[in-house]
Amino acid sequence: MKVTRHILLLGFGLAYVYPFLWALGSSLKTPMDFLDSGLSLIPAEMRWENYAKAWDQASFGTYFVNTLVISLVTVVFTLLLTAMAGYALARHTFPGRKTLLFVIGATFLLPHGYTIIPVFDIVKALGLLDTIWSVILVQVGGGLVFGTFMFMAYFQAMPKELEEAARVDGAGYNTLFFRVILPLSRPMAATLGLFTFIGSWNNFFLPLVFTLGKPELRTLGVGLYAFTSQTSTNWTLLCAAAIISLAPIVVVFVVAQRYVVDAIAGAVKA
Repeated sequence: MKVTRHILLLGFGLAYVYPFLWALGSSLKTPMDFLDSGLSLIPAEMRWENYAKAWDQASFGTYFVNTLVISLVTVVFTLLLTAMAGYALARHTFPGRKTLLFVIGATFLLPHGYTIIPVFDIVKALGLLDTIWSVILVQVGGGLVFGTFMFMAYFQAMPKELEEAARVDGAGYNTLFFRVILPLSRPMAATLGLFTFIGSWNNFFLPLVFTLGKPELRTLGVGLYAFTSQTSTNWTLLCAAAIISLAPIVVVFVVAQRYVVDAIAGAVKA
């Protein structure tokens, strides 16, 4: 039974990994080798210059910086706001708390298609259209509900004795939150930060809509789409460009994986 389970898991794993390996191998091939090799993973000749060509031709340097700035700032604002909101809802009772939770939860059920037009009008009225801040603020707003509920559940499971001990030692509210609560919530922060970073990095629709008038503000996703229309027949460069846009996500996931496992297991580390 264990052997069968392991074989099935291996098969599913290969099915998920193969497209990435195929794209990686294809990014190192010549155009002729790509057409002749079919589904082969190993190129006949390593062409590392494909990455340099894709980087230069697609202006990926600018797009990479734009995507990195948007993703990092989105993560910072999302974590800070959702941690404070989640802690307040987990530890404090006040009139209308249940109603507020219901309203927050109801907004999570709204399809994004229903909100994009009023959000666009608000961004335009604020004069933020065709700026990086328009993408950042909309992404932060979109992640507040999910992040708040995640932190609220995490803080509710955290022993109150830790906070009481800090108060006995003379810790004020700000000291308690930033010096005690936040460090203890590192696993959850890493998990939510990872999800937020990946979602922001892969976001195609919002950067396309809110920075349409300024090509220099394109993110990697939008830049990759534009590059596809420019080099629709050069699949090796397209694969190289796709690997470039994917590599940072893999690195971030490997670094944050330990904290993600801790958060899923419900660990609370001192």
